[in-house]
Amino acid sequence: MNWLFPLMAVLGGVAISVQASVNGGLGKKIGTLEGAFVSFGIGTLLLLLLVIFFGQGSMLQLGNVPKWQLTGGLLGAFYVAIMVLVVPQAGVTTTVASVIVGQLLMSVIIDHYGLFGGKQIPMDGKKLIALLLMGVALYLFYKRS
Repeated sequence: MNWLFPLMAVLGGVAISVQASVNGGLGKKIGTLEGAFVSFGIGTLLLLLLVIFFGQGSMLQLGNVPKWQLTGGLLGAFYVAIMVLVVPQAGVTTTVASVIVGQLLMSVIIDHYGLFGGKQIPMDGKKLIALLLMGVALYLFYKRS
């Protein structure tokens, strides 16, 4: 496997942690939904500029995609709003650890059933043990000294 893709994913994880902290602070100052709105709005403007100057696809094909594939923006807005709300209460580490556990749990389910047109990769004992260990890690992050 090309080493560039895992490195990019790690950088994406770094960005999520920084984003959580930045958005949490923004939400404390201007409000939860307002902070999520501002964050999403600035991201939307950046993406618009990137599409205008570097886009290679065709927005004209938007009408041809399955409608359920348009829910990604709703899920992204939900995620940003949750992060703005939870980070000031639980902290960045606990919040991001919780997000990772949720991502892994849902990813195993998606892979196991091949949902959303993905490759079907069955659940096995190793994955179950890994999820249980992640649950233990999450408990340890939440547990106060």
